Amino acid sequence: MSSLTSDDHSHDDSHDVSDDDRGDYVIRAIRPDDWPLVKQLRLDALRDPAAPLAFLEDYEDAVAKADTFWQDRAVGSGEGATAARQFIAEAADGSWAGSVTVLIEEAGTKDWAGYAVERRQGHVVGVYVRPEHRGNGLIKALFDAGVGWARERGAERVRLLVHEENARAQGAYRKVGFVPSGVVVPFFKERSETELEFVLEWPS
Repeated sequence: MSSLTSDDHSHDDSHDVSDDDRGDYVIRAIRPDDWPLVKQLRLDALRDPAAPLAFLEDYEDAVAKADTFWQDRAVGSGEGATAARQFIAEAADGSWAGSVTVLIEEAGTKDWAGYAVERRQGHVVGVYVRPEHRGNGLIKALFDAGVGWARERGAERVRLLVHEENARAQGAYRKVGFVPSGVVVPFFKERSETELEFVLEWPS
């Protein structure tokens, strides 16, 4: 899920709102020079007890990556990027409380797992909120930003995959409007386990 898909659909981002106040947080897209914080938040997420179920990447693999990897990621999913956008919640002290990334998947292509994409859609990955910031509605603010961006990019729906045993995450996704689609796929790390597709759709 760490790779970013290509996208040749032109789009004028000049009207995008980069800073969105949500109570004690600012929800915004990352910027290229944010890469050290992008790296730190990802490493912290991969140390979370739920990380083995929530992320395809391991901490050991991520921490070994060169700074250029994180720099490229911050460009590829930062302000102005059209194939992906990472939104973060910035607390009053400047620290990052959480993050959501949305990839754009084009109809007629295949997703990261090799499955056919039937329509233009957003794919939510890299969801993480620090424990001390959970339970206050922050996850909804992050999802609102990510889903809103995907809709602006012409997505017909937004989806995500969640491990069958990750009940906490499933509950959080239901609260922000996602529901199971009925699609079940093998878990990338362990083919005997499965992930459930959750989707958020809107009238066409």
